[in-house]
Amino acid sequence: MTVARSASDVLSDHTVFEVECIDRMFLNVWLPRLAYGAGVQGFFVGHRGHHYASTALMDPMTKAFVAGIHGFLAARGLELVSFGKERKDDVAQQFLARFTGSEGVLFVGRAQEKALVWRTLRRYSRDGSSYAWLVRSSAFVNYFYFYCVDKDFGPFFLKFCTYFPYTAKLCINGNEWAKRQAAKAGIGFTALDNGFAAVDDVAALQAICDSLGPAQIEALLRKWLRILPTPFTDEDEAAGYRYELSILQAEFSLTQMLDAPVSGRIFFEQVIRDNLDIGRPDHVSLIFHRRILNGRKHKTPGRFRTRVITEGVTPSLHVDYKNAKIKQYHKQGRALRTETTINNPNDFGVTKRLTSLPDLRQLGFSANRRLLGVQTISHDPIRGAKAFTDLTTPVVTNSATRISGLRFGDNRVHALLRALLIHRLLPHGFTNRELRTLTAPLLGKRFEDITAGQMTYDLRRLRVHGLIERIPRSQRYRVTDTGLQHALLFTHVHDHLLRTGLAQISDPSPPRPSAFRRAARAYQAAFDNLTHQAGLAA
Repeated sequence: MTVARSASDVLSDHTVFEVECIDRMFLNVWLPRLAYGAGVQGFFVGHRGHHYASTALMDPMTKAFVAGIHGFLAARGLELVSFGKERKDDVAQQFLARFTGSEGVLFVGRAQEKALVWRTLRRYSRDGSSYAWLVRSSAFVNYFYFYCVDKDFGPFFLKFCTYFPYTAKLCINGNEWAKRQAAKAGIGFTALDNGFAAVDDVAALQAICDSLGPAQIEALLRKWLRILPTPFTDEDEAAGYRYELSILQAEFSLTQMLDAPVSGRIFFEQVIRDNLDIGRPDHVSLIFHRRILNGRKHKTPGRFRTRVITEGVTPSLHVDYKNAKIKQYHKQGRALRTETTINNPNDFGVTKRLTSLPDLRQLGFSANRRLLGVQTISHDPIRGAKAFTDLTTPVVTNSATRISGLRFGDNRVHALLRALLIHRLLPHGFTNRELRTLTAPLLGKRFEDITAGQMTYDLRRLRVHGLIERIPRSQRYRVTDTGLQHALLFTHVHDHLLRTGLAQISDPSPPRPSAFRRAARAYQAAFDNLTHQAGLAA
């Protein structure tokens, strides 16, 4: 009985190298002391010495902050971009392509987004006197995006809300950080978008990726808070009103570079076909190593599903658990990429503070490995693609002699393969003349129409591609086990599958209806209907 292997087992035979790295991280930059009403009261009354806390005191801070941003732009000659419907990353890439320095601000973007802000409401005491009361509410406010390049982290952005308490968001990419650290360490590599296509020292690169932690990210924030305009003064920071970091979203990627990149998509598409049920609760439980509860009172929230999304022509596999997601796809036609994105650390009993990053790293990388271990694959499509390519493409020998391949669909090739199936039964093999005798009628020719030289050429093709072997100390040949298998598959697919299928859909007056012909007609009708609806010429 043949047991399906895991995707991890199959990949172990085809992976040149692999790298685990923190990928994209989206962090909340906030002041914990201003996240609740009493803290805001303490800031304006206890720290700044006002008699009360009110939005009237916040407005001058907002105007000064916005004025500081415009002054920063003017002093550095930076462009202010008002974001519309275009992707912000696309705009950033245009500026990045023109950037020639090692560090600096690319541009500043402005957009209106929803945010939680403080508002003042008037309340009344029992004696009828009124007093101000701070409440949190949502509003659409201006955000300023500072797109920058750091010499250690590469491209990143820091966006500030222009309303009190002026929270911000920091977005970084761990793979970009690893690239710059590898360059500093003298490790040669070839980039693959936000990954690595080739590396001189994989172990050293992995050690660099493993070293990215809270200390480096914290240092990046402190450095750029000193460079960029901020709404708080040095006195505010000295009094303890200091920005801190928490994790909003963290991506953990596993990039596996394949030895046959062209066959990587074939492998991944087979993984998709064999694992459409990977999102079931029992499988998700294995991937995330979490218990899934199905009871009425205590039920694990979220939808358990597998999604196959095709964007352009690149399919991707998505598995969901609560707010966490795993995405798997064939990256730029060269590598298999598996990414676990944790959108809420609390789903795994981990706090959102940046100090929890090591725990989240362990969770994310383990989920990537567990997914590959849970995924089953019925066969190795990379090996099959290689076997097909080896058989059908030319071979150049050590003496620089080019020997043509056995092209699928070529009449002469299929005649040779059918003849091999007959000669397989001969215990003492066959000769050049005996092969000519069988091949000629299969090609619709006479024996005299095929010369011994032509058959010698075909024998060499069959021998170099491993379908036959020469019997020692003789002029006779025998069919190898590989030759028998390939000849059987090629001839059966060509003669019984393709010919039969094409006959069913192309015959104008078939003797009997067939399911294949009905399906072809339904497809053509649907295509014609779509063309008509689009208003195009058929």
